[in-house]
Amino acid sequence: MTAPSGDLPAFAKNAINLASPRLGAEVLYATDDFFADKARLIQDGPAQFDPDKYDDNGKYMDGWESRRRRQGGHDFCVVKLGTRGIIRGVDIDTSHFTGNYPPAASIEACVSLAEPDDGAHWIEILGAVPLGPSAHHYHAISSNESWTHLRLHIYPDGGVARLRVYGDPVPSWEGKDRNALHELSLANNGGRIIAYNNAHYGSVWTLLTSGRGINMGDGWETRRRREPGNDWIIVKLGAPGIVEKVEIDTCHYKGNYPDRCSLQAARVGASTDSSIVTEAMFWPELMGEQKLEMDRIHTFTGDAIRRLDPVNHVKLNIFPDGGVSRLRIFGKLA
Repeated sequence: MTAPSGDLPAFAKNAINLASPRLGAEVLYATDDFFADKARLIQDGPAQFDPDKYDDNGKYMDGWESRRRRQGGHDFCVVKLGTRGIIRGVDIDTSHFTGNYPPAASIEACVSLAEPDDGAHWIEILGAVPLGPSAHHYHAISSNESWTHLRLHIYPDGGVARLRVYGDPVPSWEGKDRNALHELSLANNGGRIIAYNNAHYGSVWTLLTSGRGINMGDGWETRRRREPGNDWIIVKLGAPGIVEKVEIDTCHYKGNYPDRCSLQAARVGASTDSSIVTEAMFWPELMGEQKLEMDRIHTFTGDAIRRLDPVNHVKLNIFPDGGVSRLRIFGKLA
């Protein structure tokens, strides 16, 4: 499925990019990256193009590009995912590669605790598919297995701007201290965004990543509200837990941070993402309205957090609108 950048398939909406450097992903190996460094393949931002930029090897391209093959064979690279996960779909993006894109590509996956060696057991999860010039190529993945590494094959050579790997992190809680506080909302720990009423600005999924925001586009920001009410976002936690600490970070949001916030929470069983939106209207309060300030980490503990039974979903309400860089929900495993 080839599509313009703004037309996302269902598997990519609200999904975690398992190949993001934010989660710890990296390109471990490439058969060749003469024209464009393999590390650029998974950079978070969209590929850029400067018609006047060149380097020692030729035209500077924002992506991974191998030299022209003259001896047969094909090129490939190995990507370590930021966290083990079930892959729902991929985007093989050839943006700005017009006369130098590969005509086709395929993807294999494996599970490895270390860098895969010659003994790694690779499984094809996407057979060879055609690629076109300067386009997003979206493909759903049917496997329900979880993986740690991918091998992207291009036939026979050329350039790919970005590889996005959309899926669900599969954390391992086995052996974790049940009396310790864990960041249950962290994307690497299985946290994911279920729904929101608006996300006009920013990169909403980064709300659940580690570290502080790198700029005002790194987080969840809504448009200016011109009608009554408030904005909200619903997050599924990586595991059910007793919440004991909450952090709301408004890093970089200065003239557009929310005035106040509150939290609701519940333990949800069998349900769909759309039905959860309705259910969430009636969830009990986990934290009452709290005043927020610009460009600051707000930490709430003790009496600010209501003692609830173990929960696995939270709803962050902001009043009336604005931007939040990070949401961190800490709790003890149920």
